[in-house]
Amino acid sequence: MKVLLTGAGGFIGRHVLDALDKQGIETIAVGRRKPDGCPDSAFERADLLEIDDFDAFATKLGATHLLHLAWYAEHGKYWNSPLNLRWCEATTRLVEAFCKAGGRHVVMAGTCAEYDWSYGYCREAETPINPATLYGSAKDATRRLAMAVCREYDVPCAWGRIFLAYGAGEAPQRLVPSLIEIFQDKRSAFAVDQDCFRDFLHVADVASAFTTLLLKGANGIYNVGSGEPVQLADVVRWIADILDGDAQRVLSLRRDKTGQPLLLLGENLKLKELGWQPVIPVKQGLSKIIAGNIHELADMPRMFR
Repeated sequence: MKVLLTGAGGFIGRHVLDALDKQGIETIAVGRRKPDGCPDSAFERADLLEIDDFDAFATKLGATHLLHLAWYAEHGKYWNSPLNLRWCEATTRLVEAFCKAGGRHVVMAGTCAEYDWSYGYCREAETPINPATLYGSAKDATRRLAMAVCREYDVPCAWGRIFLAYGAGEAPQRLVPSLIEIFQDKRSAFAVDQDCFRDFLHVADVASAFTTLLLKGANGIYNVGSGEPVQLADVVRWIADILDGDAQRVLSLRRDKTGQPLLLLGENLKLKELGWQPVIPVKQGLSKIIAGNIHELADMPRMFR
């Protein structure tokens, strides 16, 4: 097995790269920047949006498996960016070239944003697909195109719809890092949709889910989530408790209705049937992040504090 991994330097990708390395799986990471700790021999510098000849690219790398995570993900901008359309095209071309070059298995990252969120509880075979954003629409279109290509070449293709991943390395503007900064007195308090329930999954569990899809030769659509609803008010309380803060700094603030669903949760029975289980409860995962942040600050040279 030789895995072509895209997006290896991203929030989820770096954890997937680590998981593959621990499994002893030969991996070639593709991207514009070499991930930390990745040897030169296991890295191919490339911008997937700028490749002219995907056939030559795929043939050169000679991978047997494709694990495609790369996408435009700049916080606050990716939801309706036209770059989603370019990623749809580049991804489809990459999958086609990989299959033509003799690739044997494709695993790709989708998103819970493909679903109609008004249903709350999302099942792969039952919940309607009705994206509310260009991002969700482009991901769904990519899934349809890539799976059609794979069927033409008789190559199994697994599509993992990721719910709310959190953990070390996520953008500082996202919810969990922002809440941590509030209770570290680095950011002003803001209101959250505290009554809402969400499906949080630690990024290490996300990585193990994609590794499972790869190793099991999975085919079809899989929800990548915890399957356990967590109320946002509890996330606030847990972070405040870990940092000896006052949760009411956030919980006392109320925001106008935002139109967000009360529940957003993914059924994960299909993934569990492959033998996968999430192993990091949310409160434990939050503790790991905060402990890591404090450790990094302690190790930082004084001149950079």
